[in-house]
Amino acid sequence: MWFEGDRRESAYVRFARKSLRLEENGERQQLPESFKQTQLADKASEEVQGALLPGGIGDSLSPTLEASTGPGGTSFGPPATQQLGLRSELTTITSNSLCDMSMIRRENARFCAFPKYWPYCAVARRMTSMVATSKDLSTWDTLQWRRKIETFGHDDEAVATRGPAGETEAICQAGELTDKGRQTTLELGQRLRHLYVNQLGFMPQIKSNAEDMYLRASPIPRALESMQQAFMGMYPASARTADFETPAIVTRAYADETPGNDTDDMDYLTKLFTKWMPSSSPRVAVDSHPRLSGIMDTINATLAHGPATKLPPQFYDEKALKIIDKIAVEEWYAGYKENEEYRRLGIGGLMGDIVDRMVITALEGGWRSEVASSITNGSKVPIKFGLTGCHDTTLASVLSSLGAFDNERWPFFTSHISFELFSADAEAQSPTANQDLASSSSSSQNKSAGLFSFLSKPAAPSSQTPSPLSSVARVPLSDLDESSRETLRKYYVRLRYNDRPMRIPGCVSKTANHLPGDDSFCTLEAFKEIVDKFTPKQWQSECSQNLGEGIFGKDDKHKSVAGY
Repeated sequence: MWFEGDRRESAYVRFARKSLRLEENGERQQLPESFKQTQLADKASEEVQGALLPGGIGDSLSPTLEASTGPGGTSFGPPATQQLGLRSELTTITSNSLCDMSMIRRENARFCAFPKYWPYCAVARRMTSMVATSKDLSTWDTLQWRRKIETFGHDDEAVATRGPAGETEAICQAGELTDKGRQTTLELGQRLRHLYVNQLGFMPQIKSNAEDMYLRASPIPRALESMQQAFMGMYPASARTADFETPAIVTRAYADETPGNDTDDMDYLTKLFTKWMPSSSPRVAVDSHPRLSGIMDTINATLAHGPATKLPPQFYDEKALKIIDKIAVEEWYAGYKENEEYRRLGIGGLMGDIVDRMVITALEGGWRSEVASSITNGSKVPIKFGLTGCHDTTLASVLSSLGAFDNERWPFFTSHISFELFSADAEAQSPTANQDLASSSSSSQNKSAGLFSFLSKPAAPSSQTPSPLSSVARVPLSDLDESSRETLRKYYVRLRYNDRPMRIPGCVSKTANHLPGDDSFCTLEAFKEIVDKFTPKQWQSECSQNLGEGIFGKDDKHKSVAGY
């Protein structure tokens, strides 16, 4: 294994001991076509195999509805879904920079001379800011402007930054979402609309507010921009009423955010890349300067864009790309697969939140968010759909912690995970409180409730003001009474990664833990039991515990296999 003890401890410190702050080189892979082995087909459920669309997402639709499949050719799921009612859906998407200029300028410009400034950000021509127009801040207006960037010249004079062909417009900032990134995340939103709005009728055709949606992004600007683009694709201006209320987007401070080898492989990489490496660090290694993961970032960012910013051909050697991908995945994610503390501190907070919302939906009729609402006192509307802009490292960490990332490549651009919560009892549908125009539209009423129970009309919204705190939030499964656990057994969780249903070992291993006939549907009880094992009780204080006790802690107490 490439990820030896001292490297694991280093990665462990990077993730757990520094409040898990997101690193600048978070977004990585746009694999060349030869590597995009899609595996979108779910062989166990005999789904149709589809090719990845530009940006890395295949469409996932229901052949039962109108007997059709989407552009990606994949079906929404096996016939087992006809027994179930879709209750909530959370999609997390990568921030999809496609051009992490911060890493390119900081590290890799040292070992290869290629353009530092890329003209792939057309948004720079049409920037908009909110500005106050009165001293008491009672009135505001928008200021439209164009962004131009300058830098030092040969004699330190101020000169305009220029792209490879002398461009001075549309120059990207460090780590900014590029034009292609905006395109692919917009397309992702359009595919989500096609599935959850047009095909399944789970979300309304037209919205007057976003009160039943949870919109969130990490503090990294490109993550916010990716989420906004996906939302725009799902609900464009034509699908929003004229009086559409300004939606709330949730974020957190960085500190509170929850989303050297000597081998034949390294010899091969060194032979290819050594003449571009700095003289102080001529050998390619996991922790060389630049790091191997940094080299991978640059290679894949250049693959995604035009010929003017390409590297020398040696960097696109197919064997080299496979080696780099394998080693980078081992370096960053092996710890999640084998260390409970790694999972708990690295991704446990986020997974605990996701499971909490599912459990609250099942036991309390719906999860409501105070901060995600545009209403001052918090919304009475249960959240049905969530969009979160995150990072490739978030997605791979989630999958690794659930034991569902074996033999996977580094997440490519615009990758996404969907968590879907189904109910086996159609009458258990929680009240949907969004009184959108589409809830009574003819297009929704014409859908047949006999195909999927989640197409049936929900009850009217509750007028009761929700309690600010749930009585079951962060309550371990072992502390729930038998009646509550029995309810959780009637709910099923499905995890889809780039529209491919994933299988969690602990759900597959016991027939009682999954839907009969399809082990990709995990009972909510079993799913919660798995996640509870790495959900932190006090995340911030636990980050400073067990220092100096080795990779797995004293007596290997944290050594455990993920997914059970």
